Amino acid sequence: MNDPALMIEVNDAAGTDRLGRCLGAALRRGDVVALVGPLGVGKTTLVRSMAAGAGVPDPRAVNSPTFVIVNEYLGQVAGEKLRIYHADSYRLRDGRDLEALGFDEMCALGAVLIEWADRVEEILPPDRLTVRIEPVGQTARRFHLQAGGAAERLLKPLDAAATEP
Repeated sequence: MNDPALMIEVNDAAGTDRLGRCLGAALRRGDVVALVGPLGVGKTTLVRSMAAGAGVPDPRAVNSPTFVIVNEYLGQVAGEKLRIYHADSYRLRDGRDLEALGFDEMCALGAVLIEWADRVEEILPPDRLTVRIEPVGQTARRFHLQAGGAAERLLKPLDAAATEP
C-alpha cells in the first residue's frame, strides 16, 4: 500500500489528547477514522479528544459504545455542525452487522470513528484514516496513521501537533 503514512509517539495522556484534538478539528462530514489496537490501549480516550477537537460541548459524555454499538455526538468544526458517529465493532460478527446499523447513512451524515475497525475492514471505504495504536510504555503510545485518498488531508496538521510541548 502506498498511502501516505505517519508515525507519532506520545509520552502520556496529554500527548494523546493533543493528537486527538488536532485530528478532531480537521474532521468533516464523510470522514471515516478506523481505530485499531489492543484492549485498553486508549481508543476511546483518543475518540474523546477527537470529539473535543470537533467542538463536542461536553467530551466527558464520550464513552465506549461497546454495548450500544454506536454513540452519536454533535460538534461544530469551522462554523459547521458536525455529527460524529462513534462505533465499536468488538461485538459485531463482521461488516454486514455494521452495514445493517446504517453505516452508509452515518458516512453521508457525519464523521464516523470506528473502534476495533479491523473486525469490519471489508466494508470500510478506501478513503479513510487508519490509526493503529501501540502501547510502548505505561502511558506512552505509538500511533501509526495511514491515510487513503481524500483522508490524506487529515495527516497534514498532525506532525506539528504531536511535537508541541
